[in-house]
Amino acid sequence: MPTTTSRLLAFAGLGLTAAAALAGCSSTGTQTGGGDDSGIDTSADTSAVYSDGTYEATGDYISPAGPSQVTVELTLADDLVTDVTVTPLATDPTSKGFQTQFADGISAAIVGEDIDTLNVSRVGGSSLTSGGFNDALAQIKSDAAA
Repeated sequence: MPTTTSRLLAFAGLGLTAAAALAGCSSTGTQTGGGDDSGIDTSADTSAVYSDGTYEATGDYISPAGPSQVTVELTLADDLVTDVTVTPLATDPTSKGFQTQFADGISAAIVGEDIDTLNVSRVGGSSLTSGGFNDALAQIKSDAAA
C-alpha cells in the first residue's frame, strides 16, 4: 500500500508532466526574456558586427511530442534584421500548428531589430518553438560574424 509521501510525489510528478504538456499552449502574443511584449530582450550587448547577407540554419528543441526542428532564414543589413522566414518542420499536427503560429508572427516581432538584441521567448502563442528559433539564431550569428 502506498504511503502518503509516495502518493504526494506521484501527484507532484503528474503536475509537472501536465505543465510540460501545456507549455506550448501559451496565450497569444509576443513576449521576451525582458518581460515586454516587443519580441526581443533589449538588454543584450550590441557591440558585435555581422556581415550583411541572408543566412539559414535549422534549430532544434523538445516539445511534448518529442524532438522538433524549425528552419530559420534571416537577412541582415548593418546588423539589423531586414527579413525573416521560419519554416515549420514538425510532423506532429499539434507541434506543426504551434510552429505555424510562430512563423506567422515572428517577422512583426523582429524585423528592424539589432540581431544582438534578439531573445525570443513566445510568438503567436507558441512558447516552445522559440527554443528552436533561438538555436538557429545562435548558428546564424556565428556564421554571420564579421
